[in-house]
Amino acid sequence: MKHFSNRYIFIFSAVMVIAVAALLSLAATLLQPAQARNLEIEKKRNMLESINVEANRENTEELYEKYIKEGFVVNSEGNPVEGIDAFTVVVKNEQKKPLEQQYLPVFRAEPADGEKVIILPVEGKGLWGPIYGYVSLRSDMSTIYGTNFDHKGETPGLGAEINTSDFEGQFRGKKLFENGSFTSIKVLKGGAGENDPHGVDAISGGTITSKGLEKMIFDCLDKYNSYFQKNKI
Repeated sequence: MKHFSNRYIFIFSAVMVIAVAALLSLAATLLQPAQARNLEIEKKRNMLESINVEANRENTEELYEKYIKEGFVVNSEGNPVEGIDAFTVVVKNEQKKPLEQQYLPVFRAEPADGEKVIILPVEGKGLWGPIYGYVSLRSDMSTIYGTNFDHKGETPGLGAEINTSDFEGQFRGKKLFENGSFTSIKVLKGGAGENDPHGVDAISGGTITSKGLEKMIFDCLDKYNSYFQKNKI
């Protein structure tokens, strides 16, 4: 009887494990389209915020169609790459390739003020995980029009402050070039000078995240240098 009881428990447990695994697999399959849709909307919303357009889930698609005019891909020489959908390029995956093989997405946008800007994705490492976002540039290919940054697991009140309007707002009007050379942006502990064209204030208590963001912007935008030189006005 005891042997029978143990066998029953084993069979019952096995059936339950298989049933639960099947249900979880089915749920994941059914939810996958919705999850992909949510990620798409979030990506479009973040791009809009980098050109200072506030959007919500309900109006993101409408505003994206209104302000984002096109997306395309260039290589490290600044030349167009045909046949690649810029929206589907995953920057993290491209970073694993040699530079000359990387696809570099570019999005053209025209905000309500009539400025013609480009939006470029950036991705790097913070203190606890990935940080990422978008940097938009004016037609001179040097002046920052706006930014949007986000993170996976930075500390609330510290590194997570990269996702606040106060921090992101500092980047507007900052310059990537000085005397024709790519300088990028410095995120300075102790604060940037009032007239520093390349500096912004670091996050208090978030030095590692701040420096990670500084490196992210330099590494990602430096790859577009040839494109900047060919297309600046």
